[in-house]
Amino acid sequence: MRRLPIYFLIDVSESMVGEPVQQVEEGLSQIIQALKTDPYAIETVWVSIIVFAGQAKTLVPLQEIVNFYPPRFPIGSGTSLSKGLGHLMFELRRNLVKTTMEQKGDWKPIVFLFTDGVPTDDTAAVIDEWKTSWQRTANMVAISFGDEADTQVLRQLTDNVLLFKNTDPSAYKQFFKWVTDSIKTSSEKIESNGTGFDLASIDGDTLSKIDVSKAPAPASYTDSNYVVLAAKCQNTQRPYLMKYRRSLQATEFSGMGLDTLEYRLVGAFQVDQHYFELSDETAGPSRISSDELIGSPTCPCCGNQIGFAMCSCGQLHCIGDEQVSTCPWCGRQGTYGIGEGGFDVNRTQG
Repeated sequence: MRRLPIYFLIDVSESMVGEPVQQVEEGLSQIIQALKTDPYAIETVWVSIIVFAGQAKTLVPLQEIVNFYPPRFPIGSGTSLSKGLGHLMFELRRNLVKTTMEQKGDWKPIVFLFTDGVPTDDTAAVIDEWKTSWQRTANMVAISFGDEADTQVLRQLTDNVLLFKNTDPSAYKQFFKWVTDSIKTSSEKIESNGTGFDLASIDGDTLSKIDVSKAPAPASYTDSNYVVLAAKCQNTQRPYLMKYRRSLQATEFSGMGLDTLEYRLVGAFQVDQHYFELSDETAGPSRISSDELIGSPTCPCCGNQIGFAMCSCGQLHCIGDEQVSTCPWCGRQGTYGIGEGGFDVNRTQG
């Protein structure tokens, strides 16, 4: 039986931490459960999951859906689309069965690319390679989660660029149902008339097509929508992330309306050691003033009431009511107090 390979290329950068990545985990589980009940999909569909942040990795190798169990998604630092696409093309070259005189090869692969931000690296070379080697031999659907993804880059990869506009749980369910229906429709067309790729009808309240005929906006490689700070728990040594969302506030100055940029706390989220595996260690840090950050979380790992303390080494960690605290990054011991005024702190790539 000829296979229909389905690849999910998923952005797991820091801005996805918390509810977004949980919704994607649940959504992929819904897709697989639904496909396992569809006779056409069972016969043809094979699925793989690739994740990317500062680095990329295959989370689930290409396999039949009957053997597929949705994984937990890690989080990493950065949004290296070039490494994600490069890894995808490596997997396609390694796994795709070509048609020969002796056998029928795989159907044209379908790639679903999910991203919510802007690339933190140069994508020109890898986009050229995609256009040359794979744009005609694979079908890609690029989905922007929210308005902040770099649609200029997505437009270069595919004409199928969609905007996922809502973030409530019901919208996520509707979106992943659309993905499921698209896969089912493609597998049914293969069985009935030997053709494949066909997107399901779009719910305009949840998804909308981006007009790729319009001139793209100027490129911007700074994602100012979120600030994410990396920290470690003093007691467990586990890493966690503090996530802040942009909030544009109007102020009055000399009778004129001015805008000031600040970021309000979304929450603190425990991550595992895969965070460092998927992070780009060569990227230089960027900094932000603590005056722009509103709110300080408790530690999500041990419950210490202060989750935002900075060691003299420049790294962040939690502190409790102990007199002397130990930095879990460098091992230095010291006492901490509350200073006046803001200070610069390293932010992640996002």
